[in-house]
Amino acid sequence: MFKKALLAGVALSALATSAMAAGLSGDKVVVGVLTDLSSIYADVAGKGSIAAAEMAVADYGGKVLGKPIEILTADHQNKADIGANIAREWIDSKGADVLVDLVTSSVGLAVQGIGGEKGVVTINSGAATVRLSQKECTATSFHWMYDTYSLAHVTTPTVVAEGGDSWFILTADYAFGHSLEADASAVLKDLGAKLVGTVRHPFPSADLSSFLLQAQASGAKVVALANAGQDTINSVKQGSEFGIVAGGQKLVALLAFLSDIHSIGLELGQGLLVTEGFYWDLDEETRAFSKRFQEKFGKPPTMVQAGVYSSTLHYLKAVEAAGTDEGKVVAAKMKELPIKDPVLRNATIGANGRVLHDMYLFQVKTPAESTGEWDVYKPVKTVPGAQAFQDPKQSGCALAQ
Repeated sequence: MFKKALLAGVALSALATSAMAAGLSGDKVVVGVLTDLSSIYADVAGKGSIAAAEMAVADYGGKVLGKPIEILTADHQNKADIGANIAREWIDSKGADVLVDLVTSSVGLAVQGIGGEKGVVTINSGAATVRLSQKECTATSFHWMYDTYSLAHVTTPTVVAEGGDSWFILTADYAFGHSLEADASAVLKDLGAKLVGTVRHPFPSADLSSFLLQAQASGAKVVALANAGQDTINSVKQGSEFGIVAGGQKLVALLAFLSDIHSIGLELGQGLLVTEGFYWDLDEETRAFSKRFQEKFGKPPTMVQAGVYSSTLHYLKAVEAAGTDEGKVVAAKMKELPIKDPVLRNATIGANGRVLHDMYLFQVKTPAESTGEWDVYKPVKTVPGAQAFQDPKQSGCALAQ
């Protein structure tokens, strides 16, 4: 008798839990696009990321589980405290169910921590630090497009194989730059190449003269840039003024985006090696998606913006499949479902939230090779996700052990 009552109680409890879990909090799904709208990553992410999220919601039909999808947007100004405050307000007062983009590593780490604490899904397609999928991973966090590990492991071996066996690294002095410098240094050590020096510059920095001169004076065959956005653009332009490439050193941008190359121009940028997780001209699907995006936004998507589209779409599919917007349930469903969209190729999600997919090494075209304003890359090689990204089991994330 007691056993029957216990089983009945367990069953009722399970039903109650299921009933609480089912459905949508607030009777809608709220997507927060937290990005840089006013500073050095505004072209990489910014308004283009908002357009990408809007496009994903529209492509999904504007509703999930028959309920509306709302989009919140804000500028975190590349400041971790501002990003964290916005994230808390969105979650506590506006019912945000998922936070996307999160460009800038310091912001990404802060917001991911809050998402983990409150059981809200965070999807980072903008920030690069590999820490996001290492010890600081959470049950509801995802790292979508690229990271410092993949940037270092796709670009560096090719440059070393071409004779670039001594390096000097110019590093943005914050979480992203530190992470990229560490990953690139580890690859150089494994390959037997020499790191002759490093220097860290303030983030952001309009004048990189003194740092570039140190790199030039080092005598290293390769001057590598562990910075991004406007810092990279400034480095390439000012490096040209100092004659770094003309003097025989190879300039390598460990992270550069389509929008950066467009700003630099092919005359200065030609020959640069660039690692990307997406390019508009990969195949028919990427061209069709990018054409629709360009019609909406005015230019083709960067890797970050394409990632916002891909991750938002996948999140909505997971909410539909799970029948709820409860963070941990949706996160588990996201890891179960295959990723199928116009952005990623051969993609899976590791237990640490790291999305593993094909990465591409490109070389920037010469002006003579380009056939149009956004025709800037020629392919060098495709690296499968299992080689490009760190094995989740080696990441240090407790969820992957």
